[in-house]
Amino acid sequence: MPTLIHLVASVFKYERINKDDAVLLVVDLQEGLYQIARDQSAVQMKSHILAHAELGKIFGLPTILTTSTETGPNGPMTEEVLALHPNATIIKRSGEVNAWDNPDFQKAVKATGKKQIILGGITTDVCTAFLALSLRDEGYSVFANSDASGTFDVKTANDANDRMRGAGVQVLSLFAISLELMRDWRNTPGAAEMLPFYDRYVELSLFIRLTRLSLH
Repeated sequence: MPTLIHLVASVFKYERINKDDAVLLVVDLQEGLYQIARDQSAVQMKSHILAHAELGKIFGLPTILTTSTETGPNGPMTEEVLALHPNATIIKRSGEVNAWDNPDFQKAVKATGKKQIILGGITTDVCTAFLALSLRDEGYSVFANSDASGTFDVKTANDANDRMRGAGVQVLSLFAISLELMRDWRNTPGAAEMLPFYDRYVELSLFIRLTRLSLH
């Protein structure tokens, strides 16, 4: 008689992020918006935004930027993100709340031919969640960067993450996403690229020191 654990195990399939089949989305990570995120500090939020964007550069992922109503209080995409991706596609939405409702954005995502989506956005419950749910509806595998998404408070973030998980979105930390992309410290990108990345963005100083020692 199969147990519940056996039944669950028989249908579960671990889908790893594959850097050769993934696209990175930077959604509404704008100067005026990151400051309204209160579920983490403004300094952390800015650092996580930049780290999210830099993953695309390090791993050679197609990267699509999108902004919402730049002329209002939302402001433009942060200059540091634009500097990381000077040649990236950027879709400036004039009114659509859900980026997937913008035909140019849809076209840009589909043109990559990738089936896995890594995304971060502000706010978590709107810009990230609405898009993630739409992408799941379209059949994509979606990996939401919980560190690079922010909103008004922790409860709102938790509710949004629960909603996404219920739709099959994988909600991961920046650290988990980066290591799943890398897979092996001996790879390229590997230790040489990722340890400096963690020095810049991830609050894991003891871990980084121990990892450096173990790799020498």
